[in-house]
Amino acid sequence: MSILGIQKEVVRSKLEAYLIEKGKLSEDALKNSITISEPGISGLGDILAKTGLVSDVDIAQAYSDILDLPLLKDKELENIEFSSDTFKESYLRAGALLPLAESDSTITTVTANPEDTFSIEAMALASGKNIQLKIGTAQQIEKGLNSLYGNTQSQMDGIIKHLDSHDENDASEVFIDDLLDQAADAPIVKLVNFIIEKAVEARASDIHFEPFENKLKVRYRIDGILQLTESPPAHSTAAVVSRIKLMAKLNVAERRLPQDGAMQIRIQGKLIDIRISTTPTLHGESLVLRILDQNNIALELIDLGFSEEQLSNIHNILKSPHGIVLVTGPTGSGKTTTLYAALKVLNTDEQKIMTVEDPVEYQLEGINQIQAKPEIGLDFSQALRSIVRQDPDIIMIGEMRDLTTAKTAVQSALTGHLVLSTLHTNDAGSSITRLLDMGIENYLTNSTLNAVIAQRLIRRLCQYCKEEFTPPAQLITQLGLDALSNDKNIRLYRAKGCANCEHTGYKGRIVIAEILRMTDKLRQEILQGADASTLQKIAIADGMSDLKTDGLTKALAGITTIEEVARVSFL
Repeated sequence: MSILGIQKEVVRSKLEAYLIEKGKLSEDALKNSITISEPGISGLGDILAKTGLVSDVDIAQAYSDILDLPLLKDKELENIEFSSDTFKESYLRAGALLPLAESDSTITTVTANPEDTFSIEAMALASGKNIQLKIGTAQQIEKGLNSLYGNTQSQMDGIIKHLDSHDENDASEVFIDDLLDQAADAPIVKLVNFIIEKAVEARASDIHFEPFENKLKVRYRIDGILQLTESPPAHSTAAVVSRIKLMAKLNVAERRLPQDGAMQIRIQGKLIDIRISTTPTLHGESLVLRILDQNNIALELIDLGFSEEQLSNIHNILKSPHGIVLVTGPTGSGKTTTLYAALKVLNTDEQKIMTVEDPVEYQLEGINQIQAKPEIGLDFSQALRSIVRQDPDIIMIGEMRDLTTAKTAVQSALTGHLVLSTLHTNDAGSSITRLLDMGIENYLTNSTLNAVIAQRLIRRLCQYCKEEFTPPAQLITQLGLDALSNDKNIRLYRAKGCANCEHTGYKGRIVIAEILRMTDKLRQEILQGADASTLQKIAIADGMSDLKTDGLTKALAGITTIEEVARVSFL
């Protein structure tokens, strides 16, 4: 028995049953999560939160319900009555524990992981007092610990202050040997490691290093939106860039041409893949680091945000033995993730699946993945011709970039293969005309194209702080909300902001999508040379729910806001 009066195994079993019953987790996703066992991950809730399968808010609510423990309220973090000298900061951060208050016999403590009974019992033993537990999220605990011990921003300030104390040099006059020495200097190493580590903790997808005359601007892209962080001094630009290029094994001496590279870094026990792109600008090299966190990616269709009707539609589309399925949208709309999730559905012992990608973002077990290398002649079209001779059942092409690739894909579909790929178009109807514009004959498009999934990513409202309101009648009429809701009292939600969402009002992203399936009417119009707008209208008339409608439906359900739908679609 533990301090909770219940065995850890019982807590885990109850948590599994609760999340499945509430529809927060599928049984397949649960089985996949159990296979994850990395250092620093303790308890099922910790695993699910770190892999992104279930939000930390939902996990906290689950623990609170099954253990009958109170949830921490944000306002309680404003007045923490506890001495920071009682426990070491490193111990509390490692155990994700936040002491709130102390009496003669009791310490009120917040935990995000009550399954970690060892840390809780160690606190009781060290203090000689009873531990009264509350449940909170990791973000709430971090905010509380920052108020007790000082936040990580002070660490950044300290590093930058140290850099400012160094002599400033004109980057153009710095020799390569000097750059290498500066890149290996302890403050530069600490600065780069700190920036990357904080980006991973903040769930950033990209880090942008942008050199200007008076500063090196550093921005994180979180949930699709760039957010500025503390800027290192301008004279550190060359050293910071050189440090990152060294880590990625790029040519430090080459500062006139763009370079691409990759590296792996272990952060908090997790191995993170990072893609690096450099390009010369007026005041130095601009760098973008794409963070590929295998543990923080949802590769189940149900976790991406598709509605039940859309999921049923996609599963039916994937049952086709041959033809082409396209996923479209702008850069950063989650197209590749959707393709990976689709491949996971199709990946069985009876099917041979091969892909050609540039780059291979995530490695999928049981699937043959090819990295395109145009510099040696292995481009998409060449790799695809090679794949066809490998007798696959299913082919995934990272992107249809040219006519040669598109023609080979069409030929593959005609000869009995199921082909999945992406295009950059604004909506589903435009994808058809894009194929025709590339040079694919209309009769071949009719014969091979099965469906088009057009999608965007929108930010999900923070479930802790979202506010409900009644929209004005004019807005309801303008957006047609009454036609999308069975409730006469229509409610929408707005982003407020709290500690759990870094005061943005949003946390995480989901898909809004439209799924066009080929019909006889569409095929007839394609043969007659209809434009994209006409094809889109026909698909909607045939029952397709467009991006706008899907977004508004999610806004009515309290998943996102009208403003967010407007940002990524056409309202």
